[in-house]
Amino acid sequence: MLRFVGETQATIWVELDEPARVEVLGRAASTFEVAGHHYALVVVEGLEPGATVPYQVALDGRPVWPPPGSPFPPSVIRTRRLDGRRVRVAFGSCRLARPNRPPWDLPASRDHTHAGLDALRALALRLARGGPDGLPDLLLLLGDQVYADAVSPETAAFIRGRRDVSRPPGDEVADFEEYTRLYREAWTEPAVRWLLSTVPTGTIFDDHDVHDDWNTSAAWVERMESRPWWAERHTSALASYWVYQHLGNRSPAELEADRDWARIRSAGDATGPLREAVRTRRLGGWRWSWRRDLGGVRLVTVDSRCGRVLDPGRRSMVDEPTWDWLEEQVTGGVEHLVLATTLPFALPRAAHHLEAWNEAVCDGAWGDLAARAGERLRQAIDLEHWAAFHRSFNRLGGMLAEVAAGRRGPAPSSVTLLSGDVHFAYLAELHLPGGAASPVHQVVCSPFRNPLDPRLRLANRLAFTAPVTAATAVLARLAGTAPDAVGWRVLRGPHFDNQVGELELDGRAARVRIERPVAGPDGQPALEPLLARELAGERR
Repeated sequence: MLRFVGETQATIWVELDEPARVEVLGRAASTFEVAGHHYALVVVEGLEPGATVPYQVALDGRPVWPPPGSPFPPSVIRTRRLDGRRVRVAFGSCRLARPNRPPWDLPASRDHTHAGLDALRALALRLARGGPDGLPDLLLLLGDQVYADAVSPETAAFIRGRRDVSRPPGDEVADFEEYTRLYREAWTEPAVRWLLSTVPTGTIFDDHDVHDDWNTSAAWVERMESRPWWAERHTSALASYWVYQHLGNRSPAELEADRDWARIRSAGDATGPLREAVRTRRLGGWRWSWRRDLGGVRLVTVDSRCGRVLDPGRRSMVDEPTWDWLEEQVTGGVEHLVLATTLPFALPRAAHHLEAWNEAVCDGAWGDLAARAGERLRQAIDLEHWAAFHRSFNRLGGMLAEVAAGRRGPAPSSVTLLSGDVHFAYLAELHLPGGAASPVHQVVCSPFRNPLDPRLRLANRLAFTAPVTAATAVLARLAGTAPDAVGWRVLRGPHFDNQVGELELDGRAARVRIERPVAGPDGQPALEPLLARELAGERR
C-alpha cells in the first residue's frame, strides 16, 4: 500500500508471510513481527518533486510486486510539486468485503447477502483505464474499513475452524489473528489492491472497525467491559488498526519522532510492546487524529471514536489534548481547509434535534426514569453523532466560524467537512453567525458497499422532512438544549446508493461530486453521477 506521499518522500506499507528485507527504489526496511505476521514500512526519500515514478517491491532482492502478468498499469508514486497543483481527494466509508458476483452484488438485503456493486472497486477499474495524470492525490477512507461484527461467510468459516462459535463473541472477530483476515479480505481484491498500491491512502476508524456503536456512552462501555471477551477484542482491534491503518497515516518526520514506532520496529517480535502500548492507551493518550498538507490544501482528520469523554454532564467528542491539537490545526492561512470526521457534523435537522434532546434527557433533564429510558433509546437507534455531544458540536462550530470569518488567519477560499457513517449521501451548507468570508459545506458520502435496507431508508428520509424537523426541535427546546452555534441547510440529497465521492480543489475553486456504481457494458461496474456542485470560486 502506498500511504504518505510528499514532495520528495513516500512510504510503502507491506505485509508479508515471512521475515524479509523489503526494498523499494533503492530504499529498504526490515520486517517486524506481530502475532506471527510480518510487516514493513519503507520510507522512500530523494524523489523529484512533481515526478511520476513507477516502482517495484523486492524481498531480499527478489521482485514480488507488481505480480507477473498483472492486468493493471504499473504502480507509481506521484510526488507533489513545490509550487502546488490541483488537488483531488477521493473519499467514502463503510465497505463490506464480499464476493463480486451474484447474489452478493445485487441490491441490499438485511442480512448482507446482497450488498450491491462495490463503489471502491468501480473507482479502481475506472482509474486503471486512465493514465497516471488522472489519479487522485489521496484516497481518504472515512471509517468502517472492516466490519468486525458482520464478517463474510469465508471469514466466518475460518473463525469456526479455530474456536467454538457457540460461545461469545460467536462468529464476530475475537482477536488479532481474526482481524488480519478481515484486512486481507478487504484489501486484496485485485483491482482494489492495485488502487491501494498507486494512490496514497489516509484512513480513520469508525465503530465497526471495533464494534457497532463503539463508545456511544459510559453505560455502553460499562456493559461491554463486563463481557469476558471484550478486552481481547478491544486490544486486538486497536493493535491491528495501529499496524494496518494508523502507521501509514504518519509522515516520515512524524515516524522519526514517534517513540512507540521506534520501540516496536526494533523489537523483532513486537507483539508484546504493541499490545502493552494499546492496553495502556486504549481509553485515551494516543492521538489517532492526523493532518496532511497537500500544497495549499490542509486536511485535518479527526478521530471521533476512540478519544471520547463519556462522563455524564461533561461528554466530549474528543479529549482536551485533541482539542488543543485541533486549535493549532484548524486555522486560516491556507487556500482550502478540509476537515474529515467520520461522523457527520451537520446531520439532517430532525436527527440533530433528536440527538441533542436525547443527550439532555440522559443527563437528567427530565428525571432519572426518563434518563434510563433515554439511554436505552440512545443505544437502540445509534444517537451518538456530534449532535449527541452538543457542547462539542458548538465548540467545533465556533472554530469553523472563526476560520471562515478570518479570525484565525486569512480566511480560506473554502472550508469543507467530509464525513461518512450514515449510509447515505447529502450536501449541506453551513450558516455561521456574523457572516463568513469562506463558504462552508458538509459533504457526506457513504457507503462504498453496504446499503441500507428499505425500512431504514424510509426512517432516514423522514429526518429530512419539515414536520419531523419541527417536532424534534420542540423536543430539544423542552429538554433545555443550548442553541446551536451554527445553522445549516441541506442542498442536495439524500442518496441511498453505494457511492464514492471526490473533492476537487483548484486555485480558489472547490467542487464536489458523488457517483454510484452501475453495471457497465463489459459486465464490470462503472460509475455514474449522483451529485455534482461547485462549492467555491473559479478554477485556474
